[in-house]
Amino acid sequence: MDLNEQRHFPARMAMLAETAAFVESFCQHHGVGRDDALRITLIVEELFTNTIEHGFKGESDTLIGIGLVRGNDHIEVRFEDCAPAHDLMEHLRSSPASLDAPLEARPIGGLGMHLVGQLSASVRYAREEGMNRLWLVVTCRA
Repeated sequence: MDLNEQRHFPARMAMLAETAAFVESFCQHHGVGRDDALRITLIVEELFTNTIEHGFKGESDTLIGIGLVRGNDHIEVRFEDCAPAHDLMEHLRSSPASLDAPLEARPIGGLGMHLVGQLSASVRYAREEGMNRLWLVVTCRA
């Protein structure tokens, strides 16, 4: 049984459902619990959306790579794109200032990368061969 799967998706919001279906299928095939599968799906959807909106500055047919690797007690998410270099590590490590503001004063959005960081046990970034590459480890709780 192959514990690694990878797919490429055009950088289009219409592909978001297919990225979720890819994660769901992988998780079902490898016995990953529903709660863990939902966390992994949320991470992938946030990275995918962020890449389209902020990396590419809009939709295109440029491919975004998503890989999943099953470990004993975790899933590794591998995410890559050829958008301009952008190390997300700073966004993943720090809490947005808006978290300290009263709810009615907080801006809409801006918490996605923080959430990705909170849901991941570890994150690594590299710029290699013109690609942004992220490796995120998500510990399986079930």
